[in-house]
Amino acid sequence: MAPPNPGLTHLSNALATPEQLSASSSSIDGVPSDLEASIRCAGTQLTQAAGVLLHLSQDIIAQAIVIFTRFWLGADGGSLRIYSVKVNKLPSDVSAAALYLTAKLSFQPTSPRSVLNVYTLLLSQEASPLWFVNPHGAPKQPPSADSYTLTEGGYQSARLVLLRIESVILRTLSFDTHVALPHTIALTYLQTLGVTDSAVSRRTVEYLNSALFSPQLLYVTHQPNALAVAAIYLASREQGCKLVDGEWWEVFDVDREELGFLVVGMKSTEGFMRAETEKWKGPGKTIPLVVEEVDAEIERSRMMQEGE
Repeated sequence: MAPPNPGLTHLSNALATPEQLSASSSSIDGVPSDLEASIRCAGTQLTQAAGVLLHLSQDIIAQAIVIFTRFWLGADGGSLRIYSVKVNKLPSDVSAAALYLTAKLSFQPTSPRSVLNVYTLLLSQEASPLWFVNPHGAPKQPPSADSYTLTEGGYQSARLVLLRIESVILRTLSFDTHVALPHTIALTYLQTLGVTDSAVSRRTVEYLNSALFSPQLLYVTHQPNALAVAAIYLASREQGCKLVDGEWWEVFDVDREELGFLVVGMKSTEGFMRAETEKWKGPGKTIPLVVEEVDAEIERSRMMQEGE
């Protein structure tokens, strides 16, 4: 990761280098880039949903998603053919470990049992409300408790995996768990610009939250101040709020080229999510969340390309 600005360490992040973005460990191991993006996106959604069910604040959830995303970057990062979003038959792996680790370092620590109970529910094909786990959607009738309850033996096994993957994440990130978020910065910028419309503030935060799911990995390629400026730009135009004349974004150390890239990236996230839903919709089509499923999907794609 490229080091942050030494004078603004608490407001900036270590960013992914071009080498890390162009060659991940997964791609080196033969995982197609589109499949990697789908799995990473599903893991991000899983982390978000788990954080909400655990009643964690959005800033903790966002930090966990950034940690989860960083783990897969570069040749030294995690590979989807070695690690996975979940362990087969166990509700714990990189997503759960990233959320547990981030919460533990925050003012809202949560227990391994709570984390694993929530992931057991979210990864249950009968009880999960997540579209990529349960194609039928949230059940209309309460499912059997056995479908989303961990046994004591299952909990002990999953807990060991959770703690092991937590240590793997820490080693992979060289114990750098600092994540600066753009949300507070954006609200400060809005005050500086004299914007008092609550609808603009709300929409700005919504853009920042949706950018966590961006296929361009905006949170690991751009600093928080640039993300904040792009979200304000979009929100103000959408709400018809006129800002100060001139290229105001330059005051916040963002040039026109970077702003343009981020605006396009943030606007494209919704379309990407819709495309993902369509891509994996249908009988027998599920996003592979375990190593064995990833291997099977790669083999299936290879056979289709070769016409076997």
